[in-house]
Amino acid sequence: MTGSTHGQPYAVPVPKGYRVGRWEVREPLASGAFATVYAARNTLPGAELPPSAALKFLPTGTRTPRQLHHLRELAEREVELLKRLRAPRLIRMHEALTVEDPDHPELDGATVLVLERAEGSLDILLDQAPAPASGPALLAQICEGLNQLHHAGWVHGDLKPGNVLLMKDGSVRLADFNTAAELEGTHAYSPVFATPDYTPPELLWPEVSERGTRIRPTADIWAYGVLAHVVLTGTYPLPGSTTEARADAAMRYARGAEELRLSPRLPAVWQQIIADCLSPTHQQRAAHDTVTLLRRVEEAAGVTGSARLPRLRPRRWRRPALVTAVAAALLAGAVTVTYAIMRDDGPSYGYHRCPFRSVCFFSEQNGNGDMCAWEGDDPDWLSGRETCMWTADRPVRSIFYNGDESTGLGGVAYFRGRDYTPVGEDITRPNSRMRTGCTSQHAQGNLAGTYAPLSHRLIEHCGDSGDRTPSTEPEKSQDPSP
Repeated sequence: MTGSTHGQPYAVPVPKGYRVGRWEVREPLASGAFATVYAARNTLPGAELPPSAALKFLPTGTRTPRQLHHLRELAEREVELLKRLRAPRLIRMHEALTVEDPDHPELDGATVLVLERAEGSLDILLDQAPAPASGPALLAQICEGLNQLHHAGWVHGDLKPGNVLLMKDGSVRLADFNTAAELEGTHAYSPVFATPDYTPPELLWPEVSERGTRIRPTADIWAYGVLAHVVLTGTYPLPGSTTEARADAAMRYARGAEELRLSPRLPAVWQQIIADCLSPTHQQRAAHDTVTLLRRVEEAAGVTGSARLPRLRPRRWRRPALVTAVAAALLAGAVTVTYAIMRDDGPSYGYHRCPFRSVCFFSEQNGNGDMCAWEGDDPDWLSGRETCMWTADRPVRSIFYNGDESTGLGGVAYFRGRDYTPVGEDITRPNSRMRTGCTSQHAQGNLAGTYAPLSHRLIEHCGDSGDRTPSTEPEKSQDPSP
């Protein structure tokens, strides 16, 4: 997706003032081969949705049957990822809609993603200021987003400056996930579409099955190496004045017929990072995953290290049915599109924000929304050194205890009252030390959201017969609220 629409036709022309749900279309922001993004105004502002957003129109209701199938697949991939993954470095989707407008057949049936509004994209910044001074810090955030994506078991598949968005506060979001793919073991399957300058040699002429191209996380590692070289020097790492020439150079490099000649303007530490990312084979690149890469990049950029992501439970993989909620919603003419989750065990990815050795409480289910985190007990959330002020008037809806097993503290008990005091329904709960609930280490918990705890403490076990009695029950969060 390019950050500028000047001088090129829109993939999906939408008139200014057009209404989709509560959103009124304003000026175009960006356009690519398959979609166009417009600024939008919320005509029914409220607490749930922001006053402005970006609408991404994908023409899933028009075109030929073959094009329609392809575009629906792209839309399904992006909506599914954005529904399931909430992370600080990934663009957030507020809702997904389907246009119902037979009077405008070019728009009828289109999928519309309502996204966070960004101020611009990295490609626009690079056009205005090649090798910007903020480049290293931006690269650290981009790498953090890539690590969040890989940690959740997804491959981006099209990392490039046009798919890196810059927010009003200067932070970075990765975007455009219509070619993203979820790993099935060591591989994922992506549509046959990529940007050659950011594609590793083994995928420039890939084998294509009926499920698409087999890709691995190392494809994103290569793309990150190219992007880092472009951001820091304003040039591509492989020679050639055209995309085709650079692709040929990449193939010769992979065969050992050409050496990698990185810009001499790169500091030595960045030279080594980029050289590792641009290792000629998948096997060589596999030694540099985003976990280790992120720490190296943050050190090279001189920025504070990001929070460690929680260890996730092993997951059983199962292939989803081909008919998803998108297809059903389109056929039924539904407005709001929802998606079935493809794997149903292990913590949802929103919990990734919880730092290691901490317990975190969230304002939305599945670890989303506002978060408060502690490494120890807190007898009063609304006063003292660490506070969680949003709980003064909003309930807690989910919990994640990203604890350290070596401490021997296997659970966190939480209470409606300050100083670990039972209040209201806590008093009536049997066999629970009169606490509101308890969450075990590395366990997730969604709550009914009818109250806000005001204190918590770490305990040995979440046993039903007492806080320090080992429990044989499955790990869960206890919520007595109706």
